Amino acid sequence: MALLMDVLPERVRDWTDMLSCGSRLWQPGHLTPGQLAAPAGHLILLAEQLHKSALQSSLQILDEAGVQVEVSGVKRVAERDLLSLRLSSWSPALKARLQAAADGWDLACVPALPLADKPGLVLMDMDSTAIQIECIDEIALLAGVGEEVAAVTRAAMEGALPFSESLRRRVRALTGADAAIIEQVIARMPLMPGLIILVEGLKAMGWKVALASGGFTPFTGHLRQTLGLDADFANTLEIRDGRFTGEVLGDIVDAEAKARILVELAERYDIPLSQTVAIGDGANDLLMLAQAGLGVALHAKPLVQEQAPVCLNRLSLEGVLALLQAR
Repeated sequence: MALLMDVLPERVRDWTDMLSCGSRLWQPGHLTPGQLAAPAGHLILLAEQLHKSALQSSLQILDEAGVQVEVSGVKRVAERDLLSLRLSSWSPALKARLQAAADGWDLACVPALPLADKPGLVLMDMDSTAIQIECIDEIALLAGVGEEVAAVTRAAMEGALPFSESLRRRVRALTGADAAIIEQVIARMPLMPGLIILVEGLKAMGWKVALASGGFTPFTGHLRQTLGLDADFANTLEIRDGRFTGEVLGDIVDAEAKARILVELAERYDIPLSQTVAIGDGANDLLMLAQAGLGVALHAKPLVQEQAPVCLNRLSLEGVLALLQAR
């Protein structure tokens, strides 16, 4: 039996019973039982409360592009609504048009999604991704050079300054400051909303979870121990006689390093790259996002919004768990 769009309830979560008999193909004005023979892409619509208007706006764009649509299911994951669709064709241009039209909801329009019932790996940035602050900015604030360092951080995250150069410049500004500041920052380090939900959900799925940060090892190590993560990678601040020397020890964890860490961890855990997810917010995360099977930009800077495979702007890290469980 066909479902008329006009009579479907406004809240998408109320469609569950109506879609319980199987997938529906979109025809102008109604949904009719059926499946696409060979889907070429996926569209996931997400919101705290998802309404019919999100689907209607998306369908208008898909109709204009000549894309056939299968509505495959409604779920509620981590107290968030999501609607899954399969598409007969996919392109970056289509994804961009759908993203531009999203008003009050998030979406992922991708050629493929990882499978939740197979082993997988999530690699996250830390600053402004796993946590709500930039740790070096907080250190600098307590050291009395907050404005100077924050300006360099902004330039680096927006892609206006090479990350390695920006990091060395910011660390030099800390020269002579008391290293005990690190413990002060750790004591008040706010987690990103949804982080614990995401980590617990991934563990329940049997997935690996790790951090790759352009920040510093005391902070990633604290999160690894507190949350029971599988690995962490970050930069090492040189400290002598209890004070910062203004130098970073060893190789810097920059954009290239993050992408390499993703590949190396996948190999270590025998996980195909198609089953990897990367999450970040800054320009130095773009290579990692592109390398992963699913790259997610979280509340990201404008440059990252333009280039990231998926952008979450309204939901937080719980939205990543919803995406992984959408299928």
